[in-house]
Amino acid sequence: MIVSRPELNDGVRRREVFGWAMYDFANSGYTTVVLTAVFNAYFVGVVAGGADWATLAWTATLSLASLVVMVLMPAIGAYADRRAAKKRLLAWTTVICVVSTALLALAGPGAMALAVLAVVVSSACFAIGESLIAAFLPELAKPGAIGKVSGWGWSFGYFGGMLTLGVGLAYVLSAQARGLPATHFVPVTMLLTAGVYALASLPTFFLLRERAPAVDPAGSGADDSFAASVLLALRRLSIAWRQSRQFEDFASLLACAVAYQAGISVVVALAAVYAEQVLGFRQTETMMLVFLVNIAAAVGAFGFGNFQDRMGHRRALGLTLLGWILMTVLAAIATGPGLFWAAAVLAGLCMGSSQSAGRAMAGLLAPAHRRAEFYGLWTFAVRVSAILGPLTYGLVTWVTAGNHRVAILSTGVFFVVGAVILRRVDIERGIRRAQDAS
Repeated sequence: MIVSRPELNDGVRRREVFGWAMYDFANSGYTTVVLTAVFNAYFVGVVAGGADWATLAWTATLSLASLVVMVLMPAIGAYADRRAAKKRLLAWTTVICVVSTALLALAGPGAMALAVLAVVVSSACFAIGESLIAAFLPELAKPGAIGKVSGWGWSFGYFGGMLTLGVGLAYVLSAQARGLPATHFVPVTMLLTAGVYALASLPTFFLLRERAPAVDPAGSGADDSFAASVLLALRRLSIAWRQSRQFEDFASLLACAVAYQAGISVVVALAAVYAEQVLGFRQTETMMLVFLVNIAAAVGAFGFGNFQDRMGHRRALGLTLLGWILMTVLAAIATGPGLFWAAAVLAGLCMGSSQSAGRAMAGLLAPAHRRAEFYGLWTFAVRVSAILGPLTYGLVTWVTAGNHRVAILSTGVFFVVGAVILRRVDIERGIRRAQDAS
């Protein structure tokens, strides 16, 4: 393992970091196969029958899932802090996500209700799990190495996405060689994705420890029900907004995340749709494209993870946002596969590094005793972006009678706004405020 013991907190073993990173390895297949490479285009073209409203229906489904996370995540984060229950809650969200992903295998032509329900549940549980696993990061890595460990986890995760996508691609090629239609091989890829997710996540639950003490453990006399945690979360969320000046850099980072993550969510949710609708990519070509994107994303996350601690987290994130802006321009002007493949590689490099840098910065700017809650706020911001980005894209395509080029150019605006807001973030000041609050 490339993470050395001096970079880890006292008592943390490297195998525990491996267990933590295995969750990124496990769940990356979900976004890669379900949201990016296979089921999104299948939803638009087969489940919705290629109707004019199909892209908008897909983005609305993802927006509904994000709305569910926005409502639940602050309460889940508060409950996890109160009861030191991050690992237990992570187990529940994993099981539900795996089961609902498997149910996508039953979503054939016209099965809109089942497809929407399964996507909403699986996507929401995936996002909640992302927030919970991220909250372990500051417990594992020292502040000076948090970017490296975060980047290593992201890069390792993309290899998990490639494994799941590779297995699915092998089956798709085999099925197509036998003349089988998408209504046969897409459901099988959903089952394969669920299986890899379940098996690869097991090391996380065997190796990762729950280190944070319970803030309000059971038996203290307080109401520790989830309903009480919802009310507590709402009170804390209200307080957090009132105390925004105290954590102004964290608040600025949240605003920046809403902007640039909106653009990223478009790429994740609609890259395959864009490739098929604009450039006429076939299913296997799209999967191979996403496979290449995952390789580039792994390289980007690993490379920036090693350098962002030295170059500065804000500078590293700023460089990736410039790359995202260039990517949207290349995708919009591409008339053949060559330029679009170049845009996809650039998107992969920027995706891994920007996701890693953002997660690391959130950990540095969050007070130690409220990390799960603050990562819940981070997830809240990301979910706002997951509504804003894809829904904007869907509305633009609907208003412009299916003009995906205009829609992808509108996505570039989100990255420009994110770069502007990022200039307001002072990492050193934010770290001092977080330490003082702790």
